[in-house]
Amino acid sequence: MSGLWGWLIFGAVVVFMLALDLGVFQRHAHVISLREATVWSAVWVSLALAFDVGVLWKLGAVRAMEFLTGYLIEESLSVDNLFVFLVIFAYFHVPLLYQPRVLKWGILGALVMRAAMLFGGLELIRRFHWMTYVFGAVLVFTGLRILAGEEDQVEPERNPVLRLFRRAFPVTPQLHGEHFFVKVGGRWHATPLLVALIAVETTDLVFALDSIPAVLAVTRDPFIVYTSNIFAILGLRALFFMLSGILGLFAYLRYGVAVILAFVGVKMLIAGYVRIPISVSLAVVFGLLTLSVLASVFLKIPPAFDVVRPVLRNAQACARFCRDLMADPRVPRRSRWFLRLALLYALSPVDLIPDFIPVAGHLDDVVILSLLFFFALRAIPDGVVREVWQATQRGSG
Repeated sequence: MSGLWGWLIFGAVVVFMLALDLGVFQRHAHVISLREATVWSAVWVSLALAFDVGVLWKLGAVRAMEFLTGYLIEESLSVDNLFVFLVIFAYFHVPLLYQPRVLKWGILGALVMRAAMLFGGLELIRRFHWMTYVFGAVLVFTGLRILAGEEDQVEPERNPVLRLFRRAFPVTPQLHGEHFFVKVGGRWHATPLLVALIAVETTDLVFALDSIPAVLAVTRDPFIVYTSNIFAILGLRALFFMLSGILGLFAYLRYGVAVILAFVGVKMLIAGYVRIPISVSLAVVFGLLTLSVLASVFLKIPPAFDVVRPVLRNAQACARFCRDLMADPRVPRRSRWFLRLALLYALSPVDLIPDFIPVAGHLDDVVILSLLFFFALRAIPDGVVREVWQATQRGSG
């Protein structure tokens, strides 16, 4: 199936479904309802699973599990994309009526861009085996950054591509319906809708820097790499309109994604010494996604958790805050156990990642202390945490 006929069947399915979705059902601009988005999400997921059955039939169980693992990883990473799309649409004041048009062209552009990056990544690994370790290190580092709460903020006004575009082309101050270009005073101008599209494309490019090494850690088969990635991308637009109103409920999903990235990064780094079966990788990815969704439903992030974030990189400040919290009689006993562990770790010379590593140093401290404080703060009233934190600041000032 991965030969010429496999590519032809895949291409025919993609072209037919895109023509049906975009050329028939989405021919005229309209607000996509929750029901419509849910139906199309189910269609795209069902299509991906049906394709995987074909992979199982023609290429065997290993390739089928590789496809499913790559698909799940890309889908989980896509949810982070959805958060960014919400920010972009809000920043450029794109109404719901025109958001499908932006995402349609964004996804079509992603099909081409992902092909170039995926096959480029495969060629890099083929020619330079050491790139495997670079990709693995990038994935581990990205996972740690997400766990440490150090993700880059989305700031469209600082996007260098958008800055360059605005210098090269005049942009109208307001939207002009669903048009990307309009003629003003005899001269063509871009509209904010086109600028939003460029922001979406550049954002996808940045996210691809994580997702592509992740799928390459699962398989090096070009057919499986590309098809699993594209099937996940094709359902992205419907997924956006289905989940856009409830994305905030999945508070722990990004942490599950972070652990998945770290896992596949480690898998890539140790591939030459320890071979992790694809069945284990699939179970880990599926299990982590399930746990993160269940945690989002049943666990709430302590409201005062953001208060402690500034102290996590400073061992002395963290130790003072732990001591002050433990000295407060309103802090329950079960929280004190986690605070003691946090205090011991903050003052410990042990480092999982040496601090002299300029990019990743201290990330292990932030991740471990974040986990300890998370469990400690769950039983402490929000007002107590903030009050003790203010007292700690005054005492150290």
